[in-house]
Amino acid sequence: MNELQLKYGCNPNQKPSRVYMEDGSDLPIEVLNGKPGYINLLDAFNGWQLVSELKKATGLPAATSFKHVSPAGAAVGLPLTDIEKKIYWVEDMGELTPIASAYARARGADRMSSFGDFISLSDKCDLATAKLIKREVSDGVIAPDYDDDALEILKAKKNGNYAVIKIDPNYVPAQLEKKQVFGVTFEQGHNFIEIGDDMLSNIVTDNKELPEQARIDLIISLITLKYTQSNSVCYVKGGQAIGIGAGQQSRIHCTRLAGNKADNWFLRQCPKVLELPFLDSIRRADRDNAIDLYIGEDYMDVLAEGKWQNIFKTKPEVFTAEEKREWLSKNTDVALGSDAFFPFGDNIERAFRSGVKYVAQPGGSVRDDNVIEAANSHDMVMAFTGMRFFHH
Repeated sequence: MNELQLKYGCNPNQKPSRVYMEDGSDLPIEVLNGKPGYINLLDAFNGWQLVSELKKATGLPAATSFKHVSPAGAAVGLPLTDIEKKIYWVEDMGELTPIASAYARARGADRMSSFGDFISLSDKCDLATAKLIKREVSDGVIAPDYDDDALEILKAKKNGNYAVIKIDPNYVPAQLEKKQVFGVTFEQGHNFIEIGDDMLSNIVTDNKELPEQARIDLIISLITLKYTQSNSVCYVKGGQAIGIGAGQQSRIHCTRLAGNKADNWFLRQCPKVLELPFLDSIRRADRDNAIDLYIGEDYMDVLAEGKWQNIFKTKPEVFTAEEKREWLSKNTDVALGSDAFFPFGDNIERAFRSGVKYVAQPGGSVRDDNVIEAANSHDMVMAFTGMRFFHH
């Protein structure tokens, strides 16, 4: 099959809509269930490339959670800590397989942004992963294969309309890629660049000690950025993205946005948040929203308006700014990648506030000296990759 008709394009008024192979060859995908939409497939193809490259670079199963053509989270299949199991709402699911762990971590990094995601898996979807997907609000999944029992669970999701896509893992795209904007055809070479340790060899800071886990985290950040709408930066710790800032016109806004997400990820692990007395009837998505309010600046409004009674069994104490700062000071050894050079040292200063110790960026700014100086002032390790990763 070399063509797939879609319900509509980006919006319901954009008809007709389809995906097809210009050369007449078969599509590299098979739709096993549901009817994926235009944006679903954009997410699926970008996400599949991301997880495939993560698997190749790290040797570990990988997963990503995509929303509107940018990842909300990406991770490799390392075991979850007890605290991670709790903040990702999977502590009741027993031992997770590596690919299930990868998705739990990818989905859990920014749970609010991942609501209604499209999932990409580097490895066959097994029963444990399907059970995890079953309980989350999601539009669909793409993977190289599915176990029979996993496929049965996924086909029942969304009243039988859940999009399940099988992709040929051996498919290689053409050297040249095209797209049309305003009736004008754009053509460029496909971005086949491979990201590995060699991109981290040019360390420009005084501190040149780059541990193995930091190398892995920086590679994860760069591969994630390769498929994130630009401008973008990505904070990574322990094999998973913990904050992604995408599609901002200013790089400092990317750094702040992603840094705030990384801070939220770490604040969720504070005992004061872990022990919030939720009503038993509150669903996971509503708990995520409540936690976001609690650790944010809007919680005082919730208290003042008495809305806490609709969420909690008892009235939680305010999470003060001083308590947040003290807890966030414990977040260390975070890695940060940027898809283009940092033009000012303010990006480094903001990154430091979120525990960043290791940085990878292309370099090439007229103010590189200022950025290096800022990194040296915090004893950071910074590598110039020499490679830009804009994605549009």
